[in-house]
Amino acid sequence: MNFLEEVKRVTYYQDEPLHHVFCLDVKSFYASVECLARGLDPMTTMLVVMSGDRNTSGLVLSASPAAKKRLGVSNVCRGFDVPKHPELVIAPPRMKLYMTYHKEILTIFRRYMADEDIHVYSIDEQFGDLTKSYHLFGESPEEVCHKIQREIFLELGLYTTIGLSVNVLLAKVCMDVEAKKNAGMFAHWGYEDVKTKMWPLKLSEFWGIGKRMELRLNQLGLYTIGDLALSNPFLLKTQFGVMGLQYYMHAWGIDRSILAEKEKYQPKEKSLGNSQVLPKGYTSATKIQIVLAEMCVQLAQRLRTKQVEGSVLSLHMQYAYEDGKRRSSLSHQIKISPTNHSKRLTQYVHRLFQKYWNHTEVRTISLYIGKLQPVSAFQLSLFEDPDLLMREEAIDQTISEIRSRYSFTSIFYAHSLIEGATALRRASLVGGHAGGMDGLDGNSHE
Repeated sequence: MNFLEEVKRVTYYQDEPLHHVFCLDVKSFYASVECLARGLDPMTTMLVVMSGDRNTSGLVLSASPAAKKRLGVSNVCRGFDVPKHPELVIAPPRMKLYMTYHKEILTIFRRYMADEDIHVYSIDEQFGDLTKSYHLFGESPEEVCHKIQREIFLELGLYTTIGLSVNVLLAKVCMDVEAKKNAGMFAHWGYEDVKTKMWPLKLSEFWGIGKRMELRLNQLGLYTIGDLALSNPFLLKTQFGVMGLQYYMHAWGIDRSILAEKEKYQPKEKSLGNSQVLPKGYTSATKIQIVLAEMCVQLAQRLRTKQVEGSVLSLHMQYAYEDGKRRSSLSHQIKISPTNHSKRLTQYVHRLFQKYWNHTEVRTISLYIGKLQPVSAFQLSLFEDPDLLMREEAIDQTISEIRSRYSFTSIFYAHSLIEGATALRRASLVGGHAGGMDGLDGNSHE
């Protein structure tokens, strides 16, 4: 089918496949779990899950509905922006606990669908396709969705919102636009709802269109999804390539992706890296370099596990807040000989740090390596002792194998025991946040 035929087909839905797909979101997931762990009502308790110190680096990861409504708190706002209130509960994140609840939700999903009909979008949001199975459990897909919601509430105590529609795109938009605002926390859309419910949306309110893309579309005189749907698809394709046609089709509610096929696509990694928020602001060059060395060791481990090496190394350091305002940052990169050797990576990173750091207090550090390629034959240098290089390579490989078999903390360098080091502490984190069961000692109230 050529491009013109594809465009003409968009306005006629009779040829489009009809699925029964839903998108489920757990209401204020982290905050709700913390409320339940404390025996509190997730809907009426004012609670925020905050990572870091409230007065300096604190970041709100999740806020309960009551905290959002009464205090105006939003997710990812800074800790010092959260109003103080005697009833507000500040909870540290516990990722392992949230993952346990997430797995229980998926267990409930599997009562109604096969694994291939379930797609995890995030820890608190997932899609399900009831097309092949809803008739086994109810008279309609709506009835089965309500059963899933009810079981999640009765068994886990969590409130959920569900958007049900004919494809993945409309299920997601339906949930975001209508279900989250309904008292019943449920909405059902069909193609007939696209013009009345979706077209009035601003571009940035639509799934998949960010602020930068919105500005580019605004320059073409497009401000709403309706504007996008009624625009010239040839112009969109000229301006944005294949994505232009996708935006056009999405504006008409067209999405032909199938959940059972989504896992078949594996994106090619273009870089590897890690980042961390330091436990406090670091002003000591020695302490910062210890952390950088640890990050290089971790980065080398990931490179070796994937059997690749990189040749572009990037260092980014965000400086600390001062009076609620962020200072400038350091961001530089360097081309290097392809490597996955921890000592060489450390040398390059320290060189960048020593050259560009202006002695400002550092709060976050990010390290990335790009231009990845399969590991080549070991390269000797005319300017270095070949025997020493080969011994260091053998040591790195041995350490990598031990960590792969046991754990990262099974063997580590002595500098990880020095004051300021963070690798051993971070090894127990999940997704960069605390994974344990702390925070239930009654000391988390303001």
